[in-house]
Amino acid sequence: MNITRPLVFSAAALSLALLAACAAPSHTADGDAAKPAGDTAATAKSSVALDGYKWNLDSATDNTGKPIAVLQREGKYGLQLSFAKDRLGVSGGCNHVGAAYSLKGERIEIKQFQTTLMACQDQRLMQMDGEISKLLEGTAQFAIEGEAPQPRLLLTTAGGAKLSLSGQPTAETRYGGAGTTKFFEVDAQRRTCPHPLIPNHQCLWVRERKYDANGVALAPSEDWHFLYQDIEGYQHEAGIRNVVRIKQFEIKNPPADASSVAYVLDMVVESELVPPPKG
Repeated sequence: MNITRPLVFSAAALSLALLAACAAPSHTADGDAAKPAGDTAATAKSSVALDGYKWNLDSATDNTGKPIAVLQREGKYGLQLSFAKDRLGVSGGCNHVGAAYSLKGERIEIKQFQTTLMACQDQRLMQMDGEISKLLEGTAQFAIEGEAPQPRLLLTTAGGAKLSLSGQPTAETRYGGAGTTKFFEVDAQRRTCPHPLIPNHQCLWVRERKYDANGVALAPSEDWHFLYQDIEGYQHEAGIRNVVRIKQFEIKNPPADASSVAYVLDMVVESELVPPPKG
């Protein structure tokens, strides 16, 4: 397991991160904002919104048709693209990579790549960051094939490379709303919490964290408490303290014995290895 130093947000980075979490007009495959449901002509073009899905990169070939080895999905290796407002996000490599994008018909223009500056021991992860940034920079042709729940996104880059990606509905699509952005500090160890059916149930021990307008962390003011449910997409490792950015969604008509909210991991902001208590 690789432990990296905490990420430090600049004011611009935090603003972009929070803006990306807000609701945005959906972009369909014809490049226009999604039309009202009653506009059947627009619906016929594409019923899948580009920003309504996260796109898992399954394969990439260069302009001769040869697979780009470092970008092939296998085991723990796999990149994911997401589109929110005018920002493209790339995750799955070593760093958090992002760029501005705009749609023009069947073309997508991607520019101004930015990345965090973490160093990972796994060199392939770092190579993936560099390769995907280099490939996507510029103007690409794109098309969405198939319908929900299994659409595919096909990208042909300016240099002739071809990328094939499978769609995974975003939490906003699944829960039918934009959700609320929050930050949780998650303790390094789970703790035994009361549960009516499960003896010695282990819960996450969390407290909410907040940041000022410049992206600087404020002193914690919230009490630590049990989180009786999991955070979707978050894998807790004993001995690692994390600060995570999550989205909170209201669940419509939950079962009588279930929570009325869902927590979904947006990103891990910082991680720290915490030595086990002595004695």
